[in-house]
Amino acid sequence: MNEKNEQKKLDLPDSIDYVLLDEATIKAQVRQMAEEISADYEGIHNEDFLLIGVLKGSFIFLADLSRRLTVPHRVDFIALSSYADKAETTGAVRMIMDTRADVAGRHILIVEDILDTGYTLKYLYRLFDARQPASLRTAVLLTKPDRREVDVPIDYLGFEIPNVWVVGYGLDYADRFRTLPYIAALKPRVYS
Repeated sequence: MNEKNEQKKLDLPDSIDYVLLDEATIKAQVRQMAEEISADYEGIHNEDFLLIGVLKGSFIFLADLSRRLTVPHRVDFIALSSYADKAETTGAVRMIMDTRADVAGRHILIVEDILDTGYTLKYLYRLFDARQPASLRTAVLLTKPDRREVDVPIDYLGFEIPNVWVVGYGLDYADRFRTLPYIAALKPRVYS
């Protein structure tokens, strides 16, 4: 397919099948998650509570969540890769960028955009648990229970969604659509 046809194929609204979660629904759920997290971490010092966002997909969720927390915290990032091609995951996870902060003795909250098969979050959980944090929890915006291949703990969950390819609010397809203010399902012809 030539570049011009590829561009047309990925144009909005042509690529979007339907909006799954609108902006107001996402905001309300992120606010509720922040309230739960703030209550659970009340009394923790700034240096002791670290949110670790999984790049690139979690950046909007992490920003919104962290601004709504009422407890002191710091933010760091990790970047991983687990996709072999556009539509399938291999189960193999590769670290592209590690955190800059030392996690030993700190309360860690892994912030992930979507839990699909579970391999990425399982890798992160093992990685950070081995670094001896004071505690280790997870905050996940979206989960697809029908796709789960491995069990992983989810301490704070935004939404369960069906097994559709979603974009927006940090999630992408071919590095497009991340900045949509809502979460939408792509038309299957786009990723098939």
